[in-house]
Amino acid sequence: MAMHYVAEAASIPEGTCRIVEVEGRSIGVYNVKGEYYAIHNYCSHQGAELCKGPICGTTLPSRVYEFEYGREQEIVRCPWHGWEFDIRTGKSLFSDRVRTRSYKVSHEDGKLYLKIGS
Repeated sequence: MAMHYVAEAASIPEGTCRIVEVEGRSIGVYNVKGEYYAIHNYCSHQGAELCKGPICGTTLPSRVYEFEYGREQEIVRCPWHGWEFDIRTGKSLFSDRVRTRSYKVSHEDGKLYLKIGS
């Protein structure tokens, strides 16, 4: 498994994303509440640059006529059609069969590395 330096950790403040290119892949690196995650910058619906969508939360299961909002900074919403994905896992919020690829991020001495490959 190859490790690729992508950024200084301090250059990605909490609640933000930086899009990087690694081995010809566009990848969004996120700081979610002080932890770093990376997902493929491609929406599986129609190919939008997923990581250019807003970082947000989502509505949680709640009672009828009640709307409970949560998971702030953990969700990215596709800028084209609003499909929501969990930044930590790449899984969609609406189907177990839809996802975007996620990558492991290593944080060492203030530097961020992506692990690419098997």
